[in-house]
Amino acid sequence: FYFRNKHRPFLLFVSLLHVHTPLITTQEFQGRSRHGLYGDNVEEMDWMVGMLLDVIKKEGLKNNTFIYFASDHGGFLEAHRGNAQLGGWNGIYKGGKGMGGWEGGIRVPGIIRWPGVLPAGTVINELTSLMDIFPTVVDLAGGAVPKDRVIDGHSLLPLLQGKVQDSGHEFMFHYCGVFLHAVRWRQKDSGTIWKAHYATPVFQPEASGACFGRGICPCFGDGVTHHDPPLLFDLSQDPSEENPLSADTEPL
Repeated sequence: FYFRNKHRPFLLFVSLLHVHTPLITTQEFQGRSRHGLYGDNVEEMDWMVGMLLDVIKKEGLKNNTFIYFASDHGGFLEAHRGNAQLGGWNGIYKGGKGMGGWEGGIRVPGIIRWPGVLPAGTVINELTSLMDIFPTVVDLAGGAVPKDRVIDGHSLLPLLQGKVQDSGHEFMFHYCGVFLHAVRWRQKDSGTIWKAHYATPVFQPEASGACFGRGICPCFGDGVTHHDPPLLFDLSQDPSEENPLSADTEPL
């Protein structure tokens, strides 16, 4: 692929099976990590990504190749074998894979590299969307997104280059399947991030933060609780979504 395309623009999309159940770690990487089979899977994925980056460097493409590494959802909390956790960890964030609203299901890191164009070692805490990939690629290619329809994503380049300080997403709508579970609003004048949950999964057991009884949380039916008024959180102060606000605690 690289030899055919190294003298002209190319797009390489690599969707790795790794860190996704079943964990198909090859024999060479089994036992490599202190964190069990999941850790071994991460080690193997890291090696595969490294091999790709080595080819890009070897072919002299490092300084004119934009690389974006990300995940499509948070850790799969219900994935267990005995006491071994097989699906990652979501840190301080509530919930996980299959949950369209809670931060643990939708908030993932993104790592971007473009030496000589984007400053190294920069951390941007602004929230973006995987929908931003399409307009970013169009921007990189010197094209223009269609004007005859609404495009939900925004090019990431101005944010990554430091030309703007926010991603352009005032609102973000978080779906579970076809069902709207939550909406995020970035209040422009204060920078506060508000999040309203209209439906949340019914955890099994209740305090577990996951749906161990079902294997993964459903999006509708008796597997969710509907909230009217919605549960409201100030993510700026409460990123773990532990303390829903009320008219008494937050008059605004």
